[in-house]
Parts: sequence; structure tokens; C-alpha cells
Amino acid sequence: MATRADEPVDPDHPRARWPSNGAVLLWVVGLTALILVLGVLTGTGVRLIGLLVFLPAFAAAFCTVRQTVFTACWSTVALALSLVYHPAPNRSDDIVALALSVVFGVLSVLGCRYRIGHESEMLRLRSTATAMQRSILRPLPLVTDQVLMDGVYEPLQEDKLVGGDIYDLAASPYGTRVLIGDVQGKGLPAIGTAFAVIGAFREAAYRETTLSGLVDALEEAVVRHNAIAAEADEPERFVTALVLCIDDSPTVRAISCGHPRPYLVGPGATVSVLLDEADLPLGLGSLAPAPRTIGRFDFPFDTTLLLCTDGLTETRAPDGTFFPLEKRLAEEAGLPPTRLARFLHADSRAFSAGHQQDDIAVLALCRAPAPAPAPVPGRSPAA
Repeated sequence: MATRADEPVDPDHPRARWPSNGAVLLWVVGLTALILVLGVLTGTGVRLIGLLVFLPAFAAAFCTVRQTVFTACWSTVALALSLVYHPAPNRSDDIVALALSVVFGVLSVLGCRYRIGHESEMLRLRSTATAMQRSILRPLPLVTDQVLMDGVYEPLQEDKLVGGDIYDLAASPYGTRVLIGDVQGKGLPAIGTAFAVIGAFREAAYRETTLSGLVDALEEAVVRHNAIAAEADEPERFVTALVLCIDDSPTVRAISCGHPRPYLVGPGATVSVLLDEADLPLGLGSLAPAPRTIGRFDFPFDTTLLLCTDGLTETRAPDGTFFPLEKRLAEEAGLPPTRLARFLHADSRAFSAGHQQDDIAVLALCRAPAPAPAPVPGRSPAA
């Protein structure tokens, strides 16, 4: 769709990176003048002026179609005038030079049209992927009356938009429900299962009165999705997950479905929260001999609750050493929650020498500050 010149341009749109007409004119005139000056100084003006044939190719790589057409016409006319002023001894050489200029110009314009069309198509695909991601994962931070959640999410795929790790937060009537999970597999093939779990969480978090009921709803969603996937000859997937319920009490209720354990990071120490790690991932609940258990732990106001996926805990250095998460948490326990997750993400990338092996989700939660008491009617604030 055409864009008016006076309309704001998306900074990611290809048009935002195109040079202005004035810059192109200055560039073309400047290069032409430079070639002419060099030609006069060396006495080989005709041979150097032939370098203008390649100007449209450079324009095709960076400019618009109209700018490329202008550059192609400019180079052909400049070459023609130069050949008239300094004709070659063999007239056939002049004809060949002009023909090459025309051919290079036409090919450059066609190449420019193809490049711009490809960039526009990639922009549409990226916009679609961005919309898909926002429907699956809401941008951080997320806030409820009880919790502030911030962090970092980085999928393994090169598009850096969607992956197999999931998270969400819901301010339900029964407290703030928190989900972090990791779908088996990576990147685009895991999106269907991720969407099924997120959709079930957003619906069941407000409906189910108990945390066990919420997890059962997530289990059913994965089982249904796997049944549909099997009909399409697609592989079934399971999901490791950690589901929390945080209310105004100091105790957090949690159910771990085979997910890495959370950490409590406080001013004095870092504590790994022990939950029942025997509970199976979502999608495999029918194989468990007993229902999933609910764990409980204290979450004081002055501590940070850190949740992560195995993309962080299983990060390795080039020599195969695992990322020392607990050591890093103990060393940086004083960081505020909004910075802790970003520090761990950056530190893990440096530890692995920039070689990311899996999707990464790192979430830092802290208690939301208590609301100020409402003023008493008829009483001054200073009273």
C-alpha cells in the first residue's frame, strides 16, 4: 500500500532507511565530479568516466526505484556526453559502452524493485509474527495488586519474536496466578502448544477456585491439543510448567510440573525453593501415580522471586561448564527486580560466548507496594 509523504513512517519500515532525494543527488553529482577531475588529472577521462556505469548498481542496493532510475539516466547521459566530447578511436567502443550503461541501468532498476518488494514482504511477515507474539505473550512488565513481574524473553529462532517458552500473569478473584512454562521443542513448531496452554491459562485462571483445578485445566488443554496434532500426523508435545498463586498473605502456593525450581533472592541470602520435582509435565499427567501436589513457601516483601526456564539453567560455556546460576544470584542479590533478570540474561550470554542454545525466559517478581490508606471523611490528612 502506498504511503503519503506527509505520513509518519514506522522506523522498521524500509522507507525509513532510504536516503533522501537531496542526498542521492549530492552523492551522484559528487562522484561524477570526482571521476571527471581524476580523468582530467590522469588524462584518461573516457576510461574513468566509464565507471559511472556501476552507479545504478550501488543505487539499487540502497535507494528507491525512482532514485535508481534517476541514477541510471544520469550515468547514461553523462557517459554519452563524455563520449561525444572525447570519442574513442573506434566508434564501436562508444556504442558498446553506451549499450552496457543502458543494460546495467535496466538491470539495476529491476533489482531495486525486487529488493524493495522483498523488504516489504519481510516487513509484513515480521508484523504478522509480532502480532502473533503479542497474542501469546504480553509485553513485560506486568502488574497486579499483589505482584510486579518483569524480565527478559528471548527465543532461539533468528527472528527473535516467538519461541517455546511461555509466561503469563492473571489478576484473578482468588489472587494473582502466575505461569511460566517451556514447551517441548523450540521455535515455530512449538507455537501451537504454547498458544493452547496460554489460552487455557487465561480462561481457567479466573474460573478455577483452586490451583489444582487450574493445573488440571492446563493439562486437559495440552491433551486436547496433542489429540488434534496426532490427527494431522504432527508430534505430540509436553510442557514443563510452574504455576503460582500469590495473594495478600505471605505464603505462595505453587505446583511444579517438572519445571526448574524458583529462587528467593533477598538481602541476606538466596534460597532455592524446594517443590515436588516428581510431578510430571503437562500432557503426561495420566502417567503419574498420584495427583500433583501443592507446595507452599514464604515470599516476603523485601525479596525477589526469580522464575526461569532451562534456557538459563542449562546455558553452557564453550568448555561445557554450566552457568553458575546460584552463585550469580548470591553475588548480585542486591539488584532490584527490574535489573536482576536482565543482568542474568546478559551474564549468561557472555558466559556462553554469545552462543544461545535454547529459548530463554527469566522473570523477576516482587510484591507490589501496599496501597495507601484512604483518607477518613471529615478528617484532615495531617491529623
